Amino acid sequence: MTPIQIQDKFIGKDYSPFIIAELSGNHGQSLSKALNMVEAVAKSGAHAIKIQTYTPDTMTLNIDSNDFFINDSESLWLGKSLYQLYGEAMTPWAWHEKIFEHARSLGLIAFSSPFDATSVDFLEEHNVPCYKIASFENSDHALLNKVARTGKPIIMSIGMMTLAELTESVEILRNGGCKDLILLKCTSQYPARPIDANLRTIPHLAEMFNCQVGLSDHTSGIGVSVAAVAIGATIIEKHFVLDRNEGGVDAAFSLEPAELTQLVLESDRAWLSLGKISYALSEKEKIARRYRRSLYICQDMSSGDILTKDNVRSIRPGLGLAPKYLPQVLGKPILCDVVKGTALAWEHF
Repeated sequence: MTPIQIQDKFIGKDYSPFIIAELSGNHGQSLSKALNMVEAVAKSGAHAIKIQTYTPDTMTLNIDSNDFFINDSESLWLGKSLYQLYGEAMTPWAWHEKIFEHARSLGLIAFSSPFDATSVDFLEEHNVPCYKIASFENSDHALLNKVARTGKPIIMSIGMMTLAELTESVEILRNGGCKDLILLKCTSQYPARPIDANLRTIPHLAEMFNCQVGLSDHTSGIGVSVAAVAIGATIIEKHFVLDRNEGGVDAAFSLEPAELTQLVLESDRAWLSLGKISYALSEKEKIARRYRRSLYICQDMSSGDILTKDNVRSIRPGLGLAPKYLPQVLGKPILCDVVKGTALAWEHF
């Protein structure tokens, strides 16, 4: 499967996992906080930051009742209207240039999720290197076609999609000109439960659509993300917050700086551990073999004495004959005088 290049980073099985920190609305409508978040992401070792490009009016209607009111008792946003929520969570468009420039100055890739045609046009003016399609927009064929026509790499979360819908949307993207597609397994629950992650879907997706596949992870902690890398994910997206105790629209399922640093470290370890199919010994294992068990003389013996379970044993280190030869040597006479602690060798009997 061909790796995908986004600026100077490659995404693929032969490269360390590409880690994206989603700023979302956790900046709390403070530009200085948003810029501090970018700096914290850079220090963590993550590769990219992502924001979201919309306004309340591009998302919904300014109505605070009926269909437009959040009354799900399990929702983090219970009691808000959609318009109110998006007003609190949006990243002002006037901030985009400053956030992108600050991220690039720190060596981060910076991009966004567009939510309608106007946001795509706006992001094209800022020459973003790629696009992310959010789960709630992955069935909007007009938006998919608009983004595909940019010719840039597209990362699409597949939350809430049926397989038929996913197949349809992938076809729209590819027919529209998308050559570099990355799908993200996603459970659209906030926060999500690990039991609902179904990570075994990741290699199946990669095979079915012949593309890079990763995880958009809304669970708490980093365990699910690291497990995803171990099963083949080449990209991980996690929401990010400076301090969960300070709140934020997505704070409950976002990583703090130390946790993001740990994700970068542990996901890289998981990737390195995959290696290849191999039964060869590592160089360190070859050295360690000397400390395995082997056959040693455990009593002083004179020439002609018979080897028995009392005077020859399987012990560490491993410089004598292998333990498997014990039945063959028992009952044999020793051919020379030996002292306790002698590694048994063929020439001894």
